Amino acid sequence: MDTDLLRTFLEVNKTRHFGKAATNLYLTQSAVSFRIRQLEIKLGTPVFTRKRGDLRLTAAGERFVPYAESILQTWGRARQDVALTGNYQQQLTVGATSLIWEMASSSEWLEEVLSLQPDWALRTEALSRQQLSNALLERHVDVLLTSEPPKLADLQQHRVTGFELVLVSSEPEQDMVSVSDLPVVYLDWGTRFGVEYSRIVPLQRTPVLHSHACEPALNFLLNRGGVGFLPSTVAQPWLDSGALHLVKDSPSMANELYMVWLNSTDKHADIEALVAAFESRCDEE
Repeated sequence: MDTDLLRTFLEVNKTRHFGKAATNLYLTQSAVSFRIRQLEIKLGTPVFTRKRGDLRLTAAGERFVPYAESILQTWGRARQDVALTGNYQQQLTVGATSLIWEMASSSEWLEEVLSLQPDWALRTEALSRQQLSNALLERHVDVLLTSEPPKLADLQQHRVTGFELVLVSSEPEQDMVSVSDLPVVYLDWGTRFGVEYSRIVPLQRTPVLHSHACEPALNFLLNRGGVGFLPSTVAQPWLDSGALHLVKDSPSMANELYMVWLNSTDKHADIEALVAAFESRCDEE
């Protein structure tokens, strides 16, 4: 399969316009149309319905999207793995949600990996929560960083660090009664967080913002006001400056960050060696 055809298909799907896709890909519109026709010939079925001003995926095109994304991701990883220079002996591909990548602890972990394994190259992938298990099973990533390890029989895990979610408000002197008058910002940390959150009665109303990333949630609280849970490390600078305030008598939620991998991965021995190096450094400290 020609990867250029896949890139063109995904760009047309994203823009829903042949001309815009051509601009983004630095191609002519006729070249984009030709590539899509070539793809449809190879697949033996149309992937787009073409009506004036209304470009849509066919049912076959809808089914093909995740395969195209997967093939391109695997191809990119393979190219980097094969093309490792003499300075690097191994590449480790790490996947996590955008929410995890926004945390300082994930960046610190990457730096630690490189300090312990200086002959490794790292590749990071931002994934949705729904993609985590498949990315691991289909070998698109070697390791996941997550606060909720997937339930897989072949899984190994290692605790990276702990972190705390704290309830903050844009208004000072708030408690668990008065926050009922403030708009709720819900930062989605997954199933376990959702269960604990559902027990906090004063927050049980439709959130004005439901976010899977810290930055939009933080900016909304700072600019528009409200109440919501943030990682303590994200909230602390704003608590110190007085822009945000801890809600009095509010519950905090302790969480753990784990690295997880499959026993059956071809890099299992390397990952085990990395974990042993982490543990040895912790013992020394």
